Amino acid sequence: MAVAGNFAGPPQPSAITPSAMNLLQRYIFRTAFSAFVLCLVSLTGVIWVTQALRRLNLVTSKGQTIWVFFELTLQTLPVMVMQISPFALFIAVLYALNKLNGDSELIVMNAAGMRPRQVLRPFMVLSVLVAAMVALMTLVIMPKSALASRELLNRVRADVISRIVESGQFISLDAGITFHYRDKKGDTLEGILIQDRRDPNKIATYIAERGQIVDIDNTSYLILEKGSVHRQSPNQTDNAIVAFDKYAIDLDTMGGTADDARVTELKPVERSTMALIFPDKNNGLYKAIPGRFRAELHQRLASPLMVFAALAIAFAALGAPRTTRQGRGVAIGIANLAIGTSRIVSFLGFTLVARHAWAVPLYYAIPLATILGAVLAFLANNGAGAISFRHLLRRSGGGAVPAQAVGNS
Repeated sequence: MAVAGNFAGPPQPSAITPSAMNLLQRYIFRTAFSAFVLCLVSLTGVIWVTQALRRLNLVTSKGQTIWVFFELTLQTLPVMVMQISPFALFIAVLYALNKLNGDSELIVMNAAGMRPRQVLRPFMVLSVLVAAMVALMTLVIMPKSALASRELLNRVRADVISRIVESGQFISLDAGITFHYRDKKGDTLEGILIQDRRDPNKIATYIAERGQIVDIDNTSYLILEKGSVHRQSPNQTDNAIVAFDKYAIDLDTMGGTADDARVTELKPVERSTMALIFPDKNNGLYKAIPGRFRAELHQRLASPLMVFAALAIAFAALGAPRTTRQGRGVAIGIANLAIGTSRIVSFLGFTLVARHAWAVPLYYAIPLATILGAVLAFLANNGAGAISFRHLLRRSGGGAVPAQAVGNS
């Protein structure tokens, strides 16, 4: 890119033709877009690997195929993309602006009459695309993925009990759950013992003469016959024993934490957005934790705003043209601190919304206030100390753009 000419004063916006303007903006967009894709893929890949390693026991100890392993781990990608996208955009915008400043391209664009809002336009287009992707992930894909993951884990547990576990063995179905049966005749398991130690204060042991796995409405149940449940509490010397003729255990409750075991209905994260907007007020889970439903809904609706907050912070830091002698390290450091602080405050806001309905407007105010603060910071810094090449030319009495600056562009 070469820009040359004589300027008797501050150049007019017409110094750059519309075709040249479009060319420059496409160049900026390509630079930022390629950096965003690289950051998103790299960060998502690293986090996905760490999460996938936790599921290796599906193959090593639970006898599942590699396809089941990948199917389950890939279902976590929508959540990762939703959380990582604002940071990936933030890094991409910082990289693009730092590159433009480092090569003196931004200062030459400014000297030729390209205003900050015109530089911002390609970044804004990219942000709109990223925000649309985040909205699609949070509003549609993420709840479907969470529900599919729940159903797959349910099938895995049923498969482990019915096919993988051998008679006479004690096997851990999940953290704190031990399963054993004496013999198997057809689809019927005999001499069943299940111990649930996930909650140290409520240890439960299930003993039954026989049992069988059945599927009802896409949910797998272990039906125990002629047995008893032994419940042990730390403050009691004797166990509480309850005998039964038939007892159904939802295999979906045999995974996760002890709190998850008490939730047999769909969690808020597993419900569609419309189900959160118009919840069933008579639903037992909704009555128990209405705040979680409220917080999940508004987190989905507010997530795209974090994308624009990330753009605003990055552009406020490096959007103004700078000479190569002006350091950018402090500005980048402040931008990193700002994006980290806004994310932490957003997490705190989510917790507050789950507890109090009055905090909902505050939750939306967090990204909006971040955007407003970044805009004001940019205007203040740009008016007070940002380098404007046109001003330098005017103070020196006009003249051509220095060849060194043009060459560096």
